[in-house]
Amino acid sequence: MREKGWICRPRKKRWITTTNSNHDCTIYPNLIKDVAIRAINQVWVADITYIHILTCFVYLATILDAFSRKAIGYALSRHIDTNLTLNALRMAIDERQPHQGCIHHSDRGVQYASCEYVKELTFYGFQISMSRKGNPYDNAYAESFIKTLKSEEVHLWEYRTMADVQKRIPYFIEDVYNQKRLHSSLGYRPPCEFEAMLPLTQNPCQSTLITSL
Repeated sequence: MREKGWICRPRKKRWITTTNSNHDCTIYPNLIKDVAIRAINQVWVADITYIHILTCFVYLATILDAFSRKAIGYALSRHIDTNLTLNALRMAIDERQPHQGCIHHSDRGVQYASCEYVKELTFYGFQISMSRKGNPYDNAYAESFIKTLKSEEVHLWEYRTMADVQKRIPYFIEDVYNQKRLHSSLGYRPPCEFEAMLPLTQNPCQSTLITSL
């Protein structure tokens, strides 16, 4: 079959990088290595991935709470720039109102190391943490979320337009991943249910809700 050229050749997938660490911005040390994560808003993890549509790529920036695995901030754009990551960060801050000292962990990409992004983190009192060079395991929580997103949503659909992505991705994150997808690390509960079961000392969002009622 090889001699006659009958062997099926696998179709090559288009692949692009989302991490540009070739910049002059400050690189911060990894603060979450060997850290025991015991509460929400202790560690946030951030990452960027791409989604292919008919004529180009769309970029998705996400922020997860590492304790509950909940996606707390996200943004979509045709451009992979600091505005993309800032929009995801601002959504997460509005959602959680984190205390000062929360660790924000990401890769070394310029979108996270830029002056604008670091200024925003510093203003809200985040500790800034970044993965070691060429080590994706340092951001395993975010990598796991992206793998789930790709296998359970993106690879099952053929998005044609930006509008398709803007409709499907928020639905998957909010209604499927956060509300329904079970995690073995959470006792086979979805992130929202897991957070609702936390004591008030571990869930300041819950405490704020009760106070406001």
